[in-house]
Amino acid sequence: MSFDAVEAVRVTGAGPAVGALCVPGDKSISHRALLLSALAHGTSTVTGLSRGQDVTHTRRAIERFGVVIEDDGHGRLRVEGPLRHEPDDVLDAGNAGTGIRLMAGVCAGVDGVSVLTGDRFLRRRPMSRIADPLREMGAHVDGREHGQFAPLVVRGGNLHGITYAPRVASAQVKSAIMLAGLSADGPTTVVEAHPTRRHTEEMLLRSGGRVRVEETRVTVEPGPLTATDVAVPGDPSQAAFWAVAALLAEGGSVVVEDLYTGFGRSDFVGVLRKMSAAIEFDEATGTLTVRSSRLEAVELTAADVPGIVDEVPVLAVAAAVAEGTTVISGAGELRAKESDRIAHTCGMLRALGVTVTETEDGMVIEGGAKLHPGIVNSHGDHRLAMAAAVAAACATEGETLITGWDSVATSYPGFMEELVRLTGAGVVAAEDEV
Repeated sequence: MSFDAVEAVRVTGAGPAVGALCVPGDKSISHRALLLSALAHGTSTVTGLSRGQDVTHTRRAIERFGVVIEDDGHGRLRVEGPLRHEPDDVLDAGNAGTGIRLMAGVCAGVDGVSVLTGDRFLRRRPMSRIADPLREMGAHVDGREHGQFAPLVVRGGNLHGITYAPRVASAQVKSAIMLAGLSADGPTTVVEAHPTRRHTEEMLLRSGGRVRVEETRVTVEPGPLTATDVAVPGDPSQAAFWAVAALLAEGGSVVVEDLYTGFGRSDFVGVLRKMSAAIEFDEATGTLTVRSSRLEAVELTAADVPGIVDEVPVLAVAAAVAEGTTVISGAGELRAKESDRIAHTCGMLRALGVTVTETEDGMVIEGGAKLHPGIVNSHGDHRLAMAAAVAAACATEGETLITGWDSVATSYPGFMEELVRLTGAGVVAAEDEV
């Protein structure tokens, strides 16, 4: 049975996670592979694309610009660029914050009008952080509450280069500005408070873009891109769930293969090492190996957060069983993700029997907990749902109800089937209890 469309599940704890697997293609790289292929001149090929709904929405969106995509049915896409005209319909990003923000940057460079929207969760996420710099570049951007929330309307074209310092450290904001900068009349520079993930920089260079990176400054020169072939590697953010699953119960041992090894995406490995986890990451092969360990508490600050912004919910589960008190601060950006990840991660932990204090920009987790079954509301956040499932399967005795499970299909179709395979956990649909 597939659990991808199931709204709620009951998970019965089983114990250690043991086995090897490959995770879906990296979601962040998948979005960028499609968008850069759509901007490039010529035919690009993309393999290993994420199967999640978020990336499917981006694929459908670029087709609205007249981009032709051919799927050979064996995981290989041919993308014929460049963009031919303004979109002929509304661009629906679904649940994807990366999708809507990066597409807004693309739309700013297109001579015409684009309308961007998403699901009810995405329409609550802040968009002024991209609307403001795109306006400075000359695009006309409007939306709900003066462009603070989607739906957004972008009239693009006639852009000029700027130097911009985002208020929050965000690879999405940086990338939106850089993509718009490809169509500006001069160089565009983004100055960050803390270095963020460099997917866009790396991929632009491969596509013939002129990019310069200097510590926390990145500059892009305007100009065309060249079609290229992209093989999307496995998503480290998804591997983090299996790493923690291996750590939670005695006898756990998991190997994840073919992962992306670029800048800023394996920071969760360093955090788990600080917690005394037995974890190895071979960057030459992208192989992650994790064995069950006695964990220790850790302190994480604003400098750590940009590299683990997606992994905090599952790292919080690891902190719950670690010895000592874990403090996470400087993570206010988590309140603007798919859900309020500070409040709702704390709620998940409390539901599983953990003592945790919510702070304005983070949380304080009292470790050494004996997790017990509970009722977890994921609030439509796929990462919270998966973190709860890992905790329920590997660290509890009894049955845990997780609602909002259907959100997982946005990023990781087949996650529950893998969890069952690795742990032997019992899982049943519980939609009649929602």
